[in-house]
Amino acid sequence: MSNDKIIIYQLLPRLYGNRNTTRKENGSIADNGCGKFNDLTTSVLKSIQQKGVSHIWFTGVIRHATKTDYTRYGIAKDNDYIVKGNAGSPYAIKDYYDIDPDIAVDVDNRMGEFEKLVERTHKAGLKVIIDFVPNHVARQYHSDAKPQGIEDLGQGDDSTYFFKPSNNFYYITRQLFSPSIDLGDGDNAYYEFPAKATGNDCFNAFPTANDWYETVKLNYGVDYGDGSRHFTPIPNTWFKMLHILRFWASKGVDGFRCDMAFMVPIEFWSWAIRQVKEKYPEILFIAELYDVGIYRDFINVAGFDYLYDKVNLYDTLRAIQCSNVSAACLTNCWQTVEGISDKMLNFMENHDEQRFASRFFAGSAALALPVLVASTTMSRAPFLLYQGQELGEAAIDSEGFSGDDGRTTIFDYWSIPSVRRWYNNGKCDGGQSSDRELSLRNLYIKVLNIATSEKAIVKGDFFDLMYVNYNNPHFDPHRMYSYVRSFEDETIFVILNFGNHDVDAEVNVPYHLFETLGVEQGEYSANDLITGEVRTIVLDVDTRVKSYIKGHSAVMWKLKKVKKQSAKKKTPQKGVSNE
Repeated sequence: MSNDKIIIYQLLPRLYGNRNTTRKENGSIADNGCGKFNDLTTSVLKSIQQKGVSHIWFTGVIRHATKTDYTRYGIAKDNDYIVKGNAGSPYAIKDYYDIDPDIAVDVDNRMGEFEKLVERTHKAGLKVIIDFVPNHVARQYHSDAKPQGIEDLGQGDDSTYFFKPSNNFYYITRQLFSPSIDLGDGDNAYYEFPAKATGNDCFNAFPTANDWYETVKLNYGVDYGDGSRHFTPIPNTWFKMLHILRFWASKGVDGFRCDMAFMVPIEFWSWAIRQVKEKYPEILFIAELYDVGIYRDFINVAGFDYLYDKVNLYDTLRAIQCSNVSAACLTNCWQTVEGISDKMLNFMENHDEQRFASRFFAGSAALALPVLVASTTMSRAPFLLYQGQELGEAAIDSEGFSGDDGRTTIFDYWSIPSVRRWYNNGKCDGGQSSDRELSLRNLYIKVLNIATSEKAIVKGDFFDLMYVNYNNPHFDPHRMYSYVRSFEDETIFVILNFGNHDVDAEVNVPYHLFETLGVEQGEYSANDLITGEVRTIVLDVDTRVKSYIKGHSAVMWKLKKVKKQSAKKKTPQKGVSNE
């Protein structure tokens, strides 16, 4: 069947294609190298697609603040003191209309190289997602590449006001920007007067090292001094950001991952998304959110297609894995998003979170299967896979600005060891990968292809079996979780084992399952989609479903009804009675 379930692969071009093995802490681009758009060849894209991927999220595409000097290309130098890391944060945008020069071979043709990447990606059967960062910009934001007739952000602002509806920024009037970081001295010092509000809603002149001190908050018409909202007439910032969205949509981008969407007024999203979709109806908007209380408003009012489900499913699965939280808590996860579960974006990793295999999380990629199956098959929702996750990348490095924190850096020039081995100088054949990495990748491919090809997962309904198994002596609801997915004549029976030990589980099946899903009671031929094991399962209210499951593993029994052969009626012979 067609791939109706979205699988997104997130990668930073700066990191993904980088073959440099130096990996010097705090190294420059000359020391550690940098991946380029051109490293993402058709064969590379096809190797990503093998995992069942439908979309690639290219992170760090738009030009952001950096310590690397590109003045010879007519790009103004950023002050080093307000750049995080040598490469800089992809979320401190310096020019919304330009491409990051780090990831272009021909810097003067950087937009052309991006357009070629979009074209290659589409030809490979994949769609393109990039970041839209609407809440904040780099402190020295200035667009060199904006189209003719477009005003720059901050152009025409009246900096004598903390808030003015027509301003793009917030100003800490009559105060010098004075964060608790070194701003240098002499000609190299960073100077900002009056200070602008910092991106993480820090409305004073004194952000700390833990604040987003390298960014400036954008003004969408909310006066954070008194809480009043000024949306009539439509604020200047709204028009400027709408133009930016349309600009990138015109480049063939298929979707936007909207950074910190909840920090921007929902009224803007409702207005902007509707207008973008008038011309580009298929374009996707994905919101980064961390509050389940606003999920429904961001779908029904703002118009987002998908939302991060970090604080619900991700946090629960992590707690089950790391903190001995009961697996039965997964029931609350689907109940929390009931009716909108298809709109969630589920994940185990992304650039903000610690690697699953890191010592800060699970400590081993070999434990991933039950978390992976839950994330990909509990609902029809999309799933996000992060670069190197499928290879067990553990992020054991201290790269520079990003220290030993279990994350792959977004601030430093670096290469990812597991990805580099798989990439194998552009062959993407795993020629340098370990057997363990290749085995894990094959497991991810298997599960993701199940999630995108099985009708019961892509289109089916969900039935939670936990409520009839809490008192089951042959089923541990603290370490195990079971559910059924079903569509038409296809049913998949799932049991997850988050525990360390192998188990012989027995799962109760209620009559309500048969009523709700329309599944018949009786004998089924069962094929475990993960191991390939084939056996017979009896599915009825009087018989527990028995299954052996290894520790930190899962079974996904695909059921096919066994049809009983009816006895053939014999034709009576002459002179012989049938009675």
